[in-house]
Amino acid sequence: MHLVLQDLANGILAGGILAVVALGFSLVWGIMNIINLAHGAFVMLGAYLTYQLFASFHVDPFLSLPISFVVLFTAGYLLQRYLINWVVRAPILTTFLLTFGLSLLFVNIALIVWTGDQRGVTTAYAGANFTLAGVTIPWVKLYTLLAALVITGVMHLWLTRSKTGRAIRATSMDIGAAQLSGVRVAHIYSIVYGLGAGLAGVAGTLISMSYAINPNMGEPFLIKAFVVCVLGGLGSVQGALVGGLVYGIVEAFATQIDLYIGTQHISGSGLQDAIALAVLLIVLIVRPTGIMGKATA
Repeated sequence: MHLVLQDLANGILAGGILAVVALGFSLVWGIMNIINLAHGAFVMLGAYLTYQLFASFHVDPFLSLPISFVVLFTAGYLLQRYLINWVVRAPILTTFLLTFGLSLLFVNIALIVWTGDQRGVTTAYAGANFTLAGVTIPWVKLYTLLAALVITGVMHLWLTRSKTGRAIRATSMDIGAAQLSGVRVAHIYSIVYGLGAGLAGVAGTLISMSYAINPNMGEPFLIKAFVVCVLGGLGSVQGALVGGLVYGIVEAFATQIDLYIGTQHISGSGLQDAIALAVLLIVLIVRPTGIMGKATA
């Protein structure tokens, strides 16, 4: 029972990070119909920005969250405004290849600037934890989960209450009607892509406190973001949160099964990935639109 509770706690804590990783990816995919393969690279850049601020200026990672958001939002907005908008109406393969090329560009820039060495952000409180009902909870991961909940809550309020948020939702529902209502779609698309990049940067900051940083670190999180989006429902803030938590919990329990089988038979069986994807398939069979997705007529 103790092990089950520990795995559950680990899954929830990891799921918070996955929710933030998936949120920006989900908005871009659900609203713009772009599968943004540069999303993982934005996560990586956010992690390196946090590392550089910490190493050079001793800026606490949590204090660098708004910096990561602003820097990556600006980069994403400019990329969409002056590059991707030119091909946004092209077949999806065009934007697919373009964002893949951007990902390769950013990864190679990171290799030039920071080399391929593993780096990390180790704060004074990095190893601190507490025990609750026999479950060990690291403070860093708890703070990370709380930050993820606050970020998703703020995004939900902004999308539902602000004028720009309502314009984004209107564009996702009916682009023609939005244009007739005076919405500047190109500008809205730039904001959405900027939000995706900014949230990826924030996720990179949160990830940098618990995972090693290297130029290729974004790829696994890109794959998980894809799964979480489909699992939770495209374009949904609540869906990203629920999908991230579900995926985190499933992966935590699957990892324990994998470790057991690896210990008894073969090392590194990778069963946790297979189990997590099996759960995704089951959910999609039962509910094709995802857990929080809405069926369309």
